[in-house]
Amino acid sequence: MRVSLQRPADRALLRPRHRALAAAAALAALAVLGAVALAGLRAPDPLGPDAPADRFSAGRAYQHVRAVAGAGPHAAGNPANDQVRAHLVGVLRGLGLETSVQDTVASEAGQLSGAAAGATLARVRNVVARLPGTDPTGRVFLVAHYDSAQVAPGGNDDGAGTSTVLEVARALADGPRPRNDIVFVLTDAEEACLCGAAAFAADHPLAADGGVVLNLEARGSTGPVIMFETSPANAGLVAAFARAAPHPLGTSFAVEIYRLLPNDTDFTAFLAEGFAGLNAAYLDGAAVYHTPLDTPESMDRASLQHHGDNTLAMAREFGAVDLAGLAVDGDATYFPVPGGLVRYPGWLTWPLAGLALAAVGALGWLARRRGRATGRQLAAGFGLALLPVLVAPVGAQLLWWGITAVRPGYHELVDPYRPQWYRLAVLALAAAVLFGWYALTRRRFGPAALAVAGFGWLAVLGLVLAAVMPGGAYLVTLPALGGAVGGLVALAVRPDGPWGVLAVTAGAAVGLVILLPTVVLLFPALGMAMGGAAALFAVLLGLAALPVVDLLHPEAGGQRGLVALRARRLGAVPVLAAALATGLFAGLGLAVDRFDAEHPAPTHLMYALDADSGSARWLSHETDPLPWTAGYVDGEVSVRDDFPGIGTARLRAGPAEPATLPAPVVETVADNVDGGTRTLTVRLVPQRPVRFASLHVAAADAELRAAVVAGKPVTVPDPPEGRWGFGVVFHAPPAEGVEITLVFRQLGAEVRLRAMDASDGLTGLPGFRPRPPEVGVAGTHSSELVAVARTYPL
Repeated sequence: MRVSLQRPADRALLRPRHRALAAAAALAALAVLGAVALAGLRAPDPLGPDAPADRFSAGRAYQHVRAVAGAGPHAAGNPANDQVRAHLVGVLRGLGLETSVQDTVASEAGQLSGAAAGATLARVRNVVARLPGTDPTGRVFLVAHYDSAQVAPGGNDDGAGTSTVLEVARALADGPRPRNDIVFVLTDAEEACLCGAAAFAADHPLAADGGVVLNLEARGSTGPVIMFETSPANAGLVAAFARAAPHPLGTSFAVEIYRLLPNDTDFTAFLAEGFAGLNAAYLDGAAVYHTPLDTPESMDRASLQHHGDNTLAMAREFGAVDLAGLAVDGDATYFPVPGGLVRYPGWLTWPLAGLALAAVGALGWLARRRGRATGRQLAAGFGLALLPVLVAPVGAQLLWWGITAVRPGYHELVDPYRPQWYRLAVLALAAAVLFGWYALTRRRFGPAALAVAGFGWLAVLGLVLAAVMPGGAYLVTLPALGGAVGGLVALAVRPDGPWGVLAVTAGAAVGLVILLPTVVLLFPALGMAMGGAAALFAVLLGLAALPVVDLLHPEAGGQRGLVALRARRLGAVPVLAAALATGLFAGLGLAVDRFDAEHPAPTHLMYALDADSGSARWLSHETDPLPWTAGYVDGEVSVRDDFPGIGTARLRAGPAEPATLPAPVVETVADNVDGGTRTLTVRLVPQRPVRFASLHVAAADAELRAAVVAGKPVTVPDPPEGRWGFGVVFHAPPAEGVEITLVFRQLGAEVRLRAMDASDGLTGLPGFRPRPPEVGVAGTHSSELVAVARTYPL
């Protein structure tokens, strides 16, 4: 049964006389605009060492990258960490800055190590320098961490941030004095527990009155620097960023997304103490993240230049303004466009969402009144338009599942080494889904109904995001509004003239400028494992441009015989092309991104020795071990009872030959009973150089009421399930050990303590075979860990 009796040509928003020419002109205009939008995502060209003294030079900063990463892996407490710190202190003092080292013990709330059912602490040594202002209204803090992950040289993470701070300090020290104090904070133990930042933000005298923080990070080796996190009530900060940064790239959507992810940086510690500020990083090339490949040679100096240009400009901006005037109620909505950053007050989110919905409703009403669609067509089109929104992201996830089944080593990578072909495959898949859906529904329901439906879903999603993620509502609200207004203009002018084409192209341009950069930036931000997010926004971009997509097809429906067959075949061309491109790009990705000596397959392996029993085992968190790892481990086990300092996750395990390694010692310093309370003070002393040590209390022996670690009271949570209850993980323990006081409600039972320490590096252990060149080390905080544990009954 036919759904409508309209003439075919009357079912579209547009009926251009020269359809092919209109399609070519619209697509060419959008292609040029898209290229301009993507060009704005490029990092600036790096400046050499001979750049003017008042400019940031990636060439000069890179010399510091080489000094920092040249020391090799330099986790907190590592001798190489001391070498890096000496370089930082020497450079800053050489600039004539007031420079000191904050040497203290700090704790971080939560379980960042994943191993403590209680407290995580570290001995930290922060490098702090100050450039005094002429008439301060507050302080500006430039922050980066100088420690690295335990297996990584830290060329990018965070050699990029550290070297940027040093080069910016040089430029500021050589120039006119700022109005406000500029404080350069190079923190320790970020990788371990954010403890360096926590110590500075909570306890350093320069931090007592708060201020504005610019935190610099890197979670990859290339790509533009994105301002991805802000403090609350960010409108004033964002206005300054848009005004002063020469290459402002950031989105309020990124801020919303980051709040949902289980990630933290030093900025987290400053936020906890009430500081205002901005957090920035480059994210692409994440395959090297936290691995031995994070070397100076892996760094894209254009990314370093981007960091430096923006940081120097922002330091000058915040160094000159009245910092008290930055306090503005509410968050801003903001996003990049060619030539700058668009921003508007967050309170406009709901009015714009409502306006977009009203505009779409008006378009549907006018399309029905003009006979371009019936009520049934509009309703059916709206229901069917949800299909590509759901199918494309699911299809992208299934595509990646298939790729990882062929190449399981990708499970251990944030992103493949060369992800470009895979990203194109996801985009092609999204296009195939959208074009396929459109080809199947267009002839029956008509282009006008489907266009209104597409805009309708954008408007509805705008309302949803306004409620749950207001900083991201612009992604769909503005394209819906632009598309609906374009459609209304197209219906108001002659349908066969050029103005309608111009109107819908302008409407699609709004979606293109907003959504295309979002799609491109989502890939490195979330990685291929979450490629479905990019596919979702690619489909939303397609829905925003449906009237232009329609120009690629013959006039809508109603044809018979050979004419109808020809129309269906022409409509199938984009579908087949996109589907073939999906397979081609995925195949090229597998062919191009092979594991080799320069791009090794990441593997995860640990060694754990139980000094009580004298037994040892290999451990790995790989769920489907690669062949090299499978030579050490097989079955799955839980080690929470034997090695609580490693964590509670189930691991793959295999027998290992016991090594001659000393266990940490627990010495009793004092043991006093007063009424029903027992106060036990012990010293945990590692007997070898280690990255961290831990102490856990048997849960069933006595009720623990309070604990003090290295003179700092810590919170005692409810005991977890398992043999061991409260625990302490202490990073960078001093050679003399860590003093721990435990206060129990005396139950007449002995107290058992499980002591463990952990070093890094499997080389030299009995039974360990060096990795072949094409096998690498996974970028995790437990890779290459060597743990030794012993129980002490007291």
